[in-house]
Amino acid sequence: MDATSFIDAPTKDGTPGLSCDPRAVTRSHWRAALLGAVGGLWLGLTALPATSQHVNDRPGELGSWRYIGGDAGHTRSTPLNQIDASNFDQLEIEWIWSDTSFGTTPPRSTPVYANGKLFTVAGPRRHVVALDPTTGEIVWSFREPNTFRWEYSMRAPWGKGVAYAEVDGRGVVYIVTPAFFLHALDAETGKPLEDWGTPVPLEGFATTGVVDLIPDLIADWGPWLEWDEPYDPYRGIPLELGYITNSSPPIVVNGTVIVGNSAEQGYNQTRQENVPGDILAYDARTGEHKWKFHVIPRPGEFGHDTWENDAWTYSGDVSSWAPLSADPERGIVYVPTNAATIDFYGGFQPGDNLFSASLIALDVETGERLWHFQMVHHDVWNNDTPTAPLLMDVTVDGERIPAVFQATKQAMLYSFNRETGEPIWPIEERAVPASEVPGERLSPTQPFPTKPAPYDLHGLSADDLIDFTPELREQALEIVSEYRLGPIYNPPLHVGNADGLRGSIWCPGELGGTNITGPPAADPLTGIIYTISRTNCGWRTVVPGVERDELLERPTGTTVADYAVGLGTPGGVPGPQGLPLEKPPYSRITAIDLNTGEHLWWIPNGGTPRFIQDHPALRGLDIPPTGNLNHSALMVAPDMLLHTAIGDDGETTYLFAIDKATGARLGSLEVPGLGMYGMMSYMHEGRQRIILQIPGRLVALSVP
Repeated sequence: MDATSFIDAPTKDGTPGLSCDPRAVTRSHWRAALLGAVGGLWLGLTALPATSQHVNDRPGELGSWRYIGGDAGHTRSTPLNQIDASNFDQLEIEWIWSDTSFGTTPPRSTPVYANGKLFTVAGPRRHVVALDPTTGEIVWSFREPNTFRWEYSMRAPWGKGVAYAEVDGRGVVYIVTPAFFLHALDAETGKPLEDWGTPVPLEGFATTGVVDLIPDLIADWGPWLEWDEPYDPYRGIPLELGYITNSSPPIVVNGTVIVGNSAEQGYNQTRQENVPGDILAYDARTGEHKWKFHVIPRPGEFGHDTWENDAWTYSGDVSSWAPLSADPERGIVYVPTNAATIDFYGGFQPGDNLFSASLIALDVETGERLWHFQMVHHDVWNNDTPTAPLLMDVTVDGERIPAVFQATKQAMLYSFNRETGEPIWPIEERAVPASEVPGERLSPTQPFPTKPAPYDLHGLSADDLIDFTPELREQALEIVSEYRLGPIYNPPLHVGNADGLRGSIWCPGELGGTNITGPPAADPLTGIIYTISRTNCGWRTVVPGVERDELLERPTGTTVADYAVGLGTPGGVPGPQGLPLEKPPYSRITAIDLNTGEHLWWIPNGGTPRFIQDHPALRGLDIPPTGNLNHSALMVAPDMLLHTAIGDDGETTYLFAIDKATGARLGSLEVPGLGMYGMMSYMHEGRQRIILQIPGRLVALSVP
């Protein structure tokens, strides 16, 4: 098989509820969504009870942004109103900070603001940087010494920021590095915190202010206990056993630092062995290890029976690569998890595989599991949970509910009482197709929320294919004749399948629905969430594991699986003449009232890409905005929703202000790059600023 056919490009959770008929997803022509406003909606919104609120986690400064999601509940909202709909068009760029000297990376890192400074990370070394919030000038920076653990990390450029807390009145910045060390830095100076952590016996490391996380991760892990070589802090876990790294900051809750992790990408895995991504917790004041939660249950632990054939002894991953959220008042941290080892094939680890692809609520002080919900059983679609859980209170049928909401790649929003784990609306197990891959045994059902309805395309049929012209539609039908179309959980196929197909297509795919590049935002005062999603279908085909394994320079583990992913692309099947295969919209913003579970409105996310506007096959056609071919950033302000996108000309990048009640565009501001992943706002010395993350730069906007 030609090597170029293999994938080598990066992309990147339950008890069934009561049964009831699922809400039908409206699939009327997308042009209709552009017409008019929602009559009477604004009156309805202003009449909502004022009991919804932010999770209480903003001690001290009004106008701070102490978590990458704005608050511990990750609502990505600000109460600041110096910048509002009336003066949005007066916004100007105040300063731009470039990360060029640190090694430019994708714009995943949302700064935090506290005690008069901005803190973020930059570059593949994940430098910690403190910036002057008035000028953007660097106040201090910190870099961890080099190790093999850093060099090997496939997540090195993907840091999403830092954690901040105050300990005994002193500001502390916490960072987990790609090499999987936890550092505590003085927020004023950037120096390692004194009398904190455990010294690392490597050249260049400070004697304080650091914890090597690996010893605590593997201390009671069978494969390590059977390993006959001493621990090497420079190399970390032997690759024969597994690999651990990190892509999100820790979260600090009530004096405890909780640490997530990530593994090498599942689409680059070919071997059965890996280390479980257990959740670790440390004392914020001392760095002392407090507890560990086993994401792959051991004998006697809840969920152990979901790992058949003793797969729990060798399989791993189930990491939490997305950020964590928390309810400080209740002392709960919410952990979204990844799938188990090897994306798209799990024949060697039969069972539902708890706690993979799940949302887990843990006691902050003890690490005890309070409740969980698995959103994908035995995930073979790379449907890892991609964004932080979102916490806010809502009022449903007159009852005030402390809620947590999880947006997913499946374009389904799961809704729970965040204290009890009880679904707010029933979640029902529905039958899904079986796999034809030899040795694979999928769950016969998957959990579907009955409310809210899916907020993007579910499954792919001929009716969903591009139809701008009859010719394009015929070409699209010819293309998909080589694939198996089907529902959202359409299983991957294998090379040599009985029908001789190239593969199967499922929607949403890996890049569809919600993803880390476009976290949702919410208005805690109204209980409305705004999701940004892509209409993107994926396909992957598994090949014999030995074929894929030969292409990897340093694979993790020792036992090559029967199958591993070899064909396909996360971007989906290319459509006719270079156009998208699916009908538009290609991305959309959806407003969902979580007091009722009903969709309020949706709009395309930006304009039509230039290559579509100029395509020869579409000349003379009246094509309304299709939405961009990507996610973008969202933030809720008191009187508007802010989002980034490419504009109506198909190429210029903008920050848009949107009416929260109707989706109508209130204003636009041209900006020097496409903002993605997130934005934030803070008040410093009487002036509110908005920070956009664009490739290689942070852009500060304010009203003169």
